[in-house]
Amino acid sequence: MTADTTTSPDLLVLHTLRLSGFVAAPVIARRTELDHVTVDAALAAAAEAGRVKERTGRVAGWTLTAEGRTEHARLLAAELDASGARAAVERAEARFLELNQPFKEICSRWQVRPDGTPNDHSDPAYDRGVVDELGALHPRAVEVTAELAGVLPRFGRYPRDLAAAWERVDGGETTAFAAPLRESYHDVWMELHQDLMSTLGRERGAADGH
Repeated sequence: MTADTTTSPDLLVLHTLRLSGFVAAPVIARRTELDHVTVDAALAAAAEAGRVKERTGRVAGWTLTAEGRTEHARLLAAELDASGARAAVERAEARFLELNQPFKEICSRWQVRPDGTPNDHSDPAYDRGVVDELGALHPRAVEVTAELAGVLPRFGRYPRDLAAAWERVDGGETTAFAAPLRESYHDVWMELHQDLMSTLGRERGAADGH
């Protein structure tokens, strides 16, 4: 049986930085559904402890330090132990990995046509066929993330974010499929993959790909 576990704001902020690498405070607030005051306070405390650092200027944001990565891993492991959810997360990861290779192949078809030429999205019928492939996989991905959210509520952002990205893809927004740093379906998928590995204390290997 799993215990009710609500992730602390401090861990949510560190976790968002671990998944995304470099993030502005308003984006952290949106992804964690924390208010801006709470996010700013967590960032200030983490900065004072040497766990995060801020970059200012035209492109401003926050990133983890080496100390922050260590503390994040410690807090994440403690959360998983306290929740009693390890077995459930491991089962979800196995189901996710069953979808990962088909997803990578769909992304490849979105980016490169069968003749090896880049897909310039000038053929609506071809694009629609690939979008429909993603549409067939999408409910299975949402099901996995919804089950994860049932044991660790912080995974609750993924059903929402996958659904939002899918709606944009289905509506014809080409960048919503696999464009990097655009909150695309591929962006959300990569963060979910990293989240599963981080939660289970695993490092990404060459075989993990996305």
